[in-house]
Amino acid sequence: MYRLFILLAIAFVFITPTCRPVSPQEEKSNHRGLESPPANPASDKSPSEKVKIVYPNVPGSFVATAKKVKPSVVNIFTTQIVSQRPIHNWLDFHNLFGMRQRERIQRSLGSGFIIDTQGYILTNYHVVRGAHEILIQLENEREVAAVPVGAEPGIDVALLHVEDAGLTPVKMGDSDRLEVGEWVVAIGNPFGLSHTVTAGIVSAKGRDYRDLGINQRGYQNFIQTDASINPGNSGGPLVNVAGEVIGMNTAVSAEGQGLGFAVPSNMIRAILPQLKRTGRVVPSWLGIGIRDMTPALRERLNAPQGVIVTEVFRGGPAEGQLRPGDVILTFNGAHVKDGSELAWITSTAGVGNDVTLAVYRNGKTKQLTVKVVERPGQP
Repeated sequence: MYRLFILLAIAFVFITPTCRPVSPQEEKSNHRGLESPPANPASDKSPSEKVKIVYPNVPGSFVATAKKVKPSVVNIFTTQIVSQRPIHNWLDFHNLFGMRQRERIQRSLGSGFIIDTQGYILTNYHVVRGAHEILIQLENEREVAAVPVGAEPGIDVALLHVEDAGLTPVKMGDSDRLEVGEWVVAIGNPFGLSHTVTAGIVSAKGRDYRDLGINQRGYQNFIQTDASINPGNSGGPLVNVAGEVIGMNTAVSAEGQGLGFAVPSNMIRAILPQLKRTGRVVPSWLGIGIRDMTPALRERLNAPQGVIVTEVFRGGPAEGQLRPGDVILTFNGAHVKDGSELAWITSTAGVGNDVTLAVYRNGKTKQLTVKVVERPGQP
């Protein structure tokens, strides 16, 4: 009997609910849990209202861009005959005993792109410099010999020509309209891997060799990109999502990854006529000395941003037109950023052409016209 009482007591503890008063809100909530769940308000929205587009300008893929440009991209293979001195050259035995220098063949590779149906191809100057033989491989793997037409080492550009029919040229774009953050695609022949496509964005504009850690004179205006560029990509195109070439892949930084640099298409376009006509860029000249405008000088002169004329050379084309202290604001309608940019656009203006300058002088802006001539001392 005692055992039966214990069992009944245990059963009562487990079966009896907790004796805590239930609030009207909890009771209402408990009843709601038995009802059908309310309709999802998002289900009544249209598909466009359900999905929030965060980056409307991001392309879904680069398939169309790659298909458009790849037929115009070529692989470039070069051979060079390199003289090699004997092993004991430190004792100068080759002079003492008439030992001849040995020659060896050095092979290298790069990329390029077709710019017209006449067979002209652009690449980097360093890809074909000193080449004994240049071989072009088209997208269909057909190989044709190429001959050098011209080059401008200052911006690392070379022009080649092939005799071949049915070539597909690229469309050249306007690199001045390029914006930082814009998507770009690089196509080339890295490590011999033909027609490799990589994508990234424009990381910066207006880089020069100092940004690459290289000491070289001249005007550079590189486009910086994080699109993967490797040895063999040199000379290949950098294109926007519309498939327009806005640069030529030229260099990478040895100190970090994701740092590639390309020559802007507008710089190449400026020298192409001279490369086709004469094989080189004959630099034109205004006959002036210049210096950059500093904030202190700008405040002292109360002048707009431009480039200051420090000297006008006697007998030069600008004599009688420009004066020391003038501030050059524009060149052929384009605003001048600094002295190196003015030197570049002056040198590529074309010998014998008239150029227009907007000049700030004595608180007023004047329009001048000067006929540029060939820079003295050119070969």
